[in-house]
Amino acid sequence: MLELRPGRVEDEGGMKFGIFYEHQLPRPWDDGAEQRLFNEALDQVELADSLGLDYAWEVEHHFLEEYSHSSAPEVFLAACSQRTRNIRLGHGIVLMPPGYSHPAKIASRIATLDLVSNGRVDFGTGESSSLAELGGFGVPVDQKREMWREAVEQTCNLMVMDPYPGYDGKYFSMPCRNLVPKPVQKPHPPLWVACSNRETIKLAAKLGIGALTFAFVDPEEARTWVEDYRRIFREECTPIGHAVNPQIAMVTGFSCHPDEEEARRRGEDGFRFFGYGLGHHYIFGSHKPGRTDIWKNYEAAKSSLPEAGQSRGIGTPAQLREHLRGFEDAGVDQVIFIQQGGKNRHDHICESLELFASDVMPEFQDRGAERAAAKQEALAPAIEQAMARKQPMQPLADDDIPEILALGRQIVEQQAGNAQGAAASASGSGLSVPLEDPAKKA
Repeated sequence: MLELRPGRVEDEGGMKFGIFYEHQLPRPWDDGAEQRLFNEALDQVELADSLGLDYAWEVEHHFLEEYSHSSAPEVFLAACSQRTRNIRLGHGIVLMPPGYSHPAKIASRIATLDLVSNGRVDFGTGESSSLAELGGFGVPVDQKREMWREAVEQTCNLMVMDPYPGYDGKYFSMPCRNLVPKPVQKPHPPLWVACSNRETIKLAAKLGIGALTFAFVDPEEARTWVEDYRRIFREECTPIGHAVNPQIAMVTGFSCHPDEEEARRRGEDGFRFFGYGLGHHYIFGSHKPGRTDIWKNYEAAKSSLPEAGQSRGIGTPAQLREHLRGFEDAGVDQVIFIQQGGKNRHDHICESLELFASDVMPEFQDRGAERAAAKQEALAPAIEQAMARKQPMQPLADDDIPEILALGRQIVEQQAGNAQGAAASASGSGLSVPLEDPAKKA
């Protein structure tokens, strides 16, 4: 059993490497395209596991045609769990406002995935900024941040407390219940939050959550973000969960080939469509569900889009090593590759992963242990102080835990209050099960 101890950074190596899935599927769509897309992604995750990559991240999005066909990440990650042995399975991210999912449902999914994967889950969280999603689920734009915060805290409490004492909040309320099953990792899987700007990274540091940054920053900008995060973590962190996860992950493009031009030919178009599709759904687009052709619009616009070479993770092994050293020097804990974008081919993705694992990754693994030890030593006092600031939800005393009367028993007891009496009411109910717990009569 993997146990996350609140007073320790659970990082056994240096900079980690992950792969990232939106399940992009540009138009036109032929029969079987979605099934093929998912099967190829499963093959890629299995390959990444065999090659020694550290993480596979999967988003949750709804209604974002072409850009993301990943509306049930827990199902995909569960499938990944049965085809892999070591790679960690990251929700990148779960949409947390209760309009999307009840916190008890989220806690149940995370705990169950942790069980079937033998403790390999990372729990990324977010609030969403797409009107297609927010409007589709009735989540108010001006309240989504507060909803996220309340839901994250209570989802963690649900996974940890035995029983959960109940909660009466602004956006989420439920009575005392004991959530089962509980996750393998104790107190709960590592927490992350999606960060598209420095203000969210600062919030992540204040709450002791890992920062998943999706702003495609360069190493110098990353250094500033890391410095901000660690300063705030040391000075201000009060954990929202029951353990801290002081890590920063950066998302970048990916295509690796011995020939630079071939690497760009294979990977640049997919990465640029990734950015264009994101912009369409989040920033500048006008979308008619089921009809707008984003790929067609991208084709018309791509000549005006910036190129994406080695500064975006696309190039030769030597160029990628240089690019990634910059992130390593900046203090980034993980680099996550967008290798499945646009119409990138499955065979090209697999070849890139194999070349990266043989010619790039070993250098960073060799420096891992020393880097992890230095980080642990530097952050240990701050972690202890952060955990001391945490004011956990108070458990109920045994005498205060409410009993839940079965529905059948409640019906009969209500009927027993009628003038006809309990015997006649029980006889008329048609129930063939005991009306009282036989164990209490023993």
